[in-house]
Amino acid sequence: MNKKLLCAALLCGLGVAQAASAQTFDDRWYVAGSTGVNFQDTDRDTEDSIFGTLGFGKFLNPNWSVEMELNYQNPDKSENPNLFWSQYGVSADARYHFRNADSKWWPYLRGGLGWQRHEEEFIADPTLPPPADGYPRQHEDNNFAVNLGAGLQFDFGRVDLRTEVGTRIDFDDEQARPANAQEDYFTDLLASVGLTVALGPEPAPPAPPAPAAPSCADQDDDGDGVNNCDDKCPGSQAGQTIGPDGCPVPVTIDLKGVNFDFDKSVLRPDAVQILGEAVEILKRYPELKVEVAGHTDSVGTDEYNQKLSERRAQAVYDYLTSNGIDAGRLVGPVGYGESRPIAPNTNEDGSDNPEGRARNRRTELNVQN
Repeated sequence: MNKKLLCAALLCGLGVAQAASAQTFDDRWYVAGSTGVNFQDTDRDTEDSIFGTLGFGKFLNPNWSVEMELNYQNPDKSENPNLFWSQYGVSADARYHFRNADSKWWPYLRGGLGWQRHEEEFIADPTLPPPADGYPRQHEDNNFAVNLGAGLQFDFGRVDLRTEVGTRIDFDDEQARPANAQEDYFTDLLASVGLTVALGPEPAPPAPPAPAAPSCADQDDDGDGVNNCDDKCPGSQAGQTIGPDGCPVPVTIDLKGVNFDFDKSVLRPDAVQILGEAVEILKRYPELKVEVAGHTDSVGTDEYNQKLSERRAQAVYDYLTSNGIDAGRLVGPVGYGESRPIAPNTNEDGSDNPEGRARNRRTELNVQN
């Protein structure tokens, strides 16, 4: 009968394994209770009996748990069931669980140390009448014990189911029997089914890792195409021509061919077509703002050339505004005189360079944004 109970306990646990729900590592304290059959060592001269336990434990990590446990059993004596015999004790046990944190069920091994107390009634010589007081004699003893076992645990969340088989080596070396019949220890087999119930609120899920701070190499706050690490001029405006350092690059709209006759500020017919193309560029990019700049060659005084460059810039300025370009987009007109040549006014031997001077008699549209 007792062997059938053991098998039923283990099969019961296996039958519900697939119904158990997965749960991550739960480090709450728990209470545990179990009941089962204590198959007594035959040398005890006691019958197998039901036993119960009550424990208090905690998982230290997904694989290790520790538990304090109380146990009690009250078997009948084989030779006289009317004589009282009981055993109870306490133990400290560790279990190693073979599982990952999200396992639904897992096997484990148990090991621990404990203390057991025995209380039993006996009659010194059963062939003699009972003692004069009418009561049998009593033997009590305390002793050390070792627990070893293996089991399966099924995770339902707050409540877990355990099925376990194990042995308790009970170092009881003094019994109520003749000296020549004393035993050094007893080995009991125990099979049980139990529950653990976690205490306290459900553990909070682990906080998600904080997102990595974005790198400046991945950011472009002003949208100029240069990342923040390399951008030495944050805050670029839309439409600006930007260099690799993120700073605006001065750009000149090519007015090559808009040159002037010597000492003149009147637009030549061949310059009108070129300025017409510049007007189309400015209309195509309405966000552009340009400086209208005039230049001269080096013939004449600085003061004269300054005035002449201003008149040349004014001629281009007037053409642009008269052809639909808003004056608010134009800076100037500005004259730079002979201070910014783009070609030599004289040759290396000091002689006049007419071609170079012709190139320096020019106007430019310098982009400002």
